[in-house]
Amino acid sequence: MLLSKDPLLRNGHLLAVSSLASAGLGAVFWVLATRWYDDEIVGVSYSVLSMMLLLAGVGQLNLNDFLVRFVPSAGHHTRRLILTCYAVSAGVSAVAAFGFLLLVPMVAPELDFLLTPVIGACFVATTAGYAVFVMQDGALTAVRRPGWVVAENLLFACVKIGLLGLGAVLALRSGILSSWAGALAVSLLVTNFVLLRRAVPQHVRGSTVAERPKGVLGYASADYFGSLFRMAAYTLVPLIVLDQLGAEQSAYFSLAWIVGYVLYLVARNLGSSLVVEAARSPGRLVEHALKVLRHTTLLLGSAVLLVVALAPQILSLFGAEYAEHGTTLLRLLALSSLPNILVSIAIDSSRARRRLRWAVGLQVAMCVLVLGLTRLLLPVMGITGAGVAWLATMCLLAAPLLIWRTRWLTAVPGRSS
Repeated sequence: MLLSKDPLLRNGHLLAVSSLASAGLGAVFWVLATRWYDDEIVGVSYSVLSMMLLLAGVGQLNLNDFLVRFVPSAGHHTRRLILTCYAVSAGVSAVAAFGFLLLVPMVAPELDFLLTPVIGACFVATTAGYAVFVMQDGALTAVRRPGWVVAENLLFACVKIGLLGLGAVLALRSGILSSWAGALAVSLLVTNFVLLRRAVPQHVRGSTVAERPKGVLGYASADYFGSLFRMAAYTLVPLIVLDQLGAEQSAYFSLAWIVGYVLYLVARNLGSSLVVEAARSPGRLVEHALKVLRHTTLLLGSAVLLVVALAPQILSLFGAEYAEHGTTLLRLLALSSLPNILVSIAIDSSRARRRLRWAVGLQVAMCVLVLGLTRLLLPVMGITGAGVAWLATMCLLAAPLLIWRTRWLTAVPGRSS
């Protein structure tokens, strides 16, 4: 993926590189964990970390996207805006983590080791810290430092792998969890030093726009509400597959989904760059959106052709049975990423214009259609039904967006660059 001189495309490319690198090193981390630690430790640790990520994801209130939208035009309020979002998301995530600990005896008794004071406090602190970690990406993206998004994620991944090995050498049962906590602390310290001491002051000095903060709480609430439905669409389908088809079919689905979801991330990363540039130059929103649409379609078109052609070989890396059961599913998921480009750009354009009706409506419709069609098709088609559900949903959403594009693809009234 060559880097363009255009900030809109260059920043989007770097964000996509960050996502790909994080996914690749994350896979390496878990491969090493399964070799260095007992299966029981890996299973319990994965459950704890999954819950931590879920709580942090809910607790950060989608303020990551909020920062992407409002920091570019915050002017001298930039530092205060970032720190306020940090505090709010960390506080809410900590409360959510503490609430989960209270429910552990009832909902997850196998995790009762979290109830000891020291481990429980670490769980709460790490959950709050991860919420801030997620928002660092948004803040760095907003101040046009996507290179540091790549750097911080590489730093986190590499330190995490190093600490994982140290924990294995010392035979620590908490080695997997400790590696996450340690790497998180290092990343937060280094990244926020760069962000708050260097990137933010430079951003403030170079600011040419200053947007009125009127209505930001309403924006944040509506954006968070919509994001919950998108999150539900992404996270609940694997649970539906597990419930209806069992653990084995769920495994086949999950690995195909992990590969296919990478294609969705490309559109999301370029969309974040679109929001940043549109916030800086509102009058160029339509121009930027069309450029992102053309570029992402060309970029993903080539990637989708490769995935469709090489789907059996890709899945066979995990085992022959994954290729046998998941090839058609992966091909359908890859194809669904193409109409998703239009859906993603419509959502991000809505965010840039601060008119969230389209964004919320699309995410609600996505959730209802994906979950409904998945439940309907799984008993008939097996895990392939989930792929059909995603492809059908994206086509059903993209078609009216294409027909009535002038309703959502419009410049911000009364504003110019």
